[in-house]
Amino acid sequence: MKAISYRSYGGPEVLEYGEVRDPKVGPDSVLVKVRAAAVNPVDWKCREGHLDGLLEPVFPVIPGWDVSGVVVQPGASAPEFAVGDEVIGYVREDFLSRGTFAEYVAAPVRTLARKPRNLTFEEAAGLPLAGLTAYQVIDQALAVTEGDVVLVHAAAGGVGSIAVQLARHAGARVIGTASERNHDYLRELGAEPVTYGEGLVERVRALAEEGVDAAFDTIGGDTLRASAELLAPGGRLASIADGEVIGLGGHYCFVRPVAADLQRLSELAEQDVVTVHVDETFPLERAADAHRRSAEGRTRGKIVVTVDGED
Repeated sequence: MKAISYRSYGGPEVLEYGEVRDPKVGPDSVLVKVRAAAVNPVDWKCREGHLDGLLEPVFPVIPGWDVSGVVVQPGASAPEFAVGDEVIGYVREDFLSRGTFAEYVAAPVRTLARKPRNLTFEEAAGLPLAGLTAYQVIDQALAVTEGDVVLVHAAAGGVGSIAVQLARHAGARVIGTASERNHDYLRELGAEPVTYGEGLVERVRALAEEGVDAAFDTIGGDTLRASAELLAPGGRLASIADGEVIGLGGHYCFVRPVAADLQRLSELAEQDVVTVHVDETFPLERAADAHRRSAEGRTRGKIVVTVDGED
């Protein structure tokens, strides 16, 4: 099959497009014909070796954890899905090798859910990692409920935009940080926008004088410490970017591939509670350009790589 792969850590230039070995389908997996795969910052961070202490690479590595596609072969003990089922997945294993930037991926059923019927394959590919991250933080770590005031950082990005929608669905008031060009987009999602940078604490205090009940940090460093400063008494703090959050009394969250959570997100998408904004798409052979675009850090929603839909 055709795929994107890399044989050593490095910049986007190490990504190669060409033939690789077809994946073998284990008993608890299904073979998925990939229609689209979203790009996440973790993809290029893995490619550059930043997660080497956490995930062992088995070169050549096919990057990508997000996928939407069609089941073409179930494993021997995988009755959950049948040939022709449209699925989404956060196909992460505990090592780097068998990713989703390919024509096919053998995906463990624990990483999959049914694709929302109202989303395109491109939109659906942007849901798993970002959606699961937002869901596991907003619903579980922060336990956001009706009446909460919630601060979400990088609220126009893939994770942040879904976090805003989930918090609003829970009945919370949401304040979101973003560049000024994304303020109207945040208002459309139901958030009150504030600008990044110096003076952030004062700008948030102007909107929530008594502080916020929950803060979702996606940046770390000074942003995390500002979030802790902005908490109301008894406020909750979570970060996906900085382990220092634990010393501040908060939760450090690394997203897990939980099928039940992903299925819940699919249902919320079908109810129009959660939408996915696709900022830009690239064909599979241009995955290096997609990585470069993601690394710029100015994405509204998701960047998606598309794969030819022909079998």
